[in-house]
Amino acid sequence: MKIICSSVDALPDSLPSGALAFTFLEPSSQPEVGRIANGWLRELEKEGYAPSVSVWDFILFCFSVYAADVAVLRKGSADGWTRQIELDITLNDPDPWEENRHLVENMLRVLTGDFWTLQFSTGGPRPPKGQRRLCDRDCVALLSGGLDSLIGGIDAVAQGRKPIFVSQLAFEDSARQVTYANALGGGDWHQQWSHRLVFKGKKETSTRARSMVFYGLGVLATSLLPKRKTEILVAENGFISINPPLLPGRIASLSTRTTYPLFMSMLQELLEALGIETSLIMPYRFKTKGEMLRECVDQSLLKKYACDTTSCGRFRTYNRTHCGRCVPCLVRKAAIQYWGHVDTTNYKFSSLSSSGKTKADDPMAVACAVLSAEQNGIDFFLGATLSFSTQADRSSYRRVIEQGLCELAVLLRRDGIL
Repeated sequence: MKIICSSVDALPDSLPSGALAFTFLEPSSQPEVGRIANGWLRELEKEGYAPSVSVWDFILFCFSVYAADVAVLRKGSADGWTRQIELDITLNDPDPWEENRHLVENMLRVLTGDFWTLQFSTGGPRPPKGQRRLCDRDCVALLSGGLDSLIGGIDAVAQGRKPIFVSQLAFEDSARQVTYANALGGGDWHQQWSHRLVFKGKKETSTRARSMVFYGLGVLATSLLPKRKTEILVAENGFISINPPLLPGRIASLSTRTTYPLFMSMLQELLEALGIETSLIMPYRFKTKGEMLRECVDQSLLKKYACDTTSCGRFRTYNRTHCGRCVPCLVRKAAIQYWGHVDTTNYKFSSLSSSGKTKADDPMAVACAVLSAEQNGIDFFLGATLSFSTQADRSSYRRVIEQGLCELAVLLRRDGIL
């Protein structure tokens, strides 16, 4: 399916048959055309943003990828999952993007599991030209409202870092993000933005590319920093980053790859190729969530907020309540138990033994993974899962998966699943 993301001025008068189109920053007069970040330019200028062309084009790209990911339904593909997406984007300087087109297409293939064909053309909306404020911050930290990002923020501040915290507006998590940023002394520079994607028609719910918006906002925030070479702190535990297939049928993008190491290395390569001097730092890539909790520098602050954070993959399904039985919830429960503190999180299913048989495939998959590793060894369970890694990193990734399964095993036995 063809998706066009364009400035209003560069949008064609008539769309190709079957194509969907979006305009950046302002609406089109064509009623069937969706819009991305309507009215955002004025807000950015008011906040003092004056990003380079390369940074601005990167965020236009990120928003476009998310729009295509949401607009193209997986159920319409031949296998019910893998899509063929043609994405045309208007940018200010398309030349470096065209030079790296194959890298970008392969990167998106890893992230979403789809086949992407990209086209870049001139005519993108110009960057905001705000009056930049003096900034005393020294890095950017992604702050989602989740447990890992809270720990990352706590540790960064305890180590003397002064991050600009960047968040995506997300229902009740928006209030959590503000609370955490203020608690960490970064409220004045906390950046909360939304992609503001609006269009008619059904939306794809798998949203494997949703992280692209977060990375785009993070890169945009680096333009406020006084240093040319910047860092973006991405706090995610290694077990979830790798997200090993718990069953043979959960290979590739059937498990989310938000911070998958191969994707992250390709994203870093793209930033360097575009001349964006930003390093993606993943300080916990060899730690489990349980280890992150135990080793957090400020345990007092962590205890105050840990069980208020959000982890659930079905949070909205259960009216802003953790389900307690999806993989993220299971990892959260196991980690807090490993931490050694009472879990006061409000779960729909507090115990796996009472979670019912319907929609309980995640506990079953985790149980199968644990038994496979215990009975046949961790290497049998992993198979080719770590083929992406260098020889130097492989043993560390292997250890974090083994430790993550051990934490989960304790939880499953506590609830009588094993």
